[in-house]
Amino acid sequence: MTAEMVFGYEFVELLPPELKAGVVYVSLEYGTAAHLCACGCGSKVVTPIRPMDWKLVFDGETISLYPSIGNWNLPCRSHYWIRRNAILWAPRWSEARVQRARNHERVLQERVFEPNESDTGSDVEEEKEASVWSTLRKWWPL
Repeated sequence: MTAEMVFGYEFVELLPPELKAGVVYVSLEYGTAAHLCACGCGSKVVTPIRPMDWKLVFDGETISLYPSIGNWNLPCRSHYWIRRNAILWAPRWSEARVQRARNHERVLQERVFEPNESDTGSDVEEEKEASVWSTLRKWWPL
């Protein structure tokens, strides 16, 4: 896997209506990054920066996005990583592998977002405090 292309980046409040090739636009205010597909097809690729989606790392000079970017809904079906501004191409995935990954993501999201049966509408601060204490008890059992 070799880096074939280098992206620049721009931190912006709002994504511009027209994206320039080779630039990742990052809106921290809206938790979103966008760029034109690295394969050159011209498709707009949007990556939400959220715990269940992508993570952005900025080291003061370069950006990286985690995990890989799999453009399964685009005709090009490109798959790559953006690491320290470089595009690193990933192997193509079969349709079966794409479906397995989508199913896995769906299951994870359902686990995270399904209502907890113990939720009784109690005060959020009390829940946070209880969570802190239960975490501490796990570290230092009495």
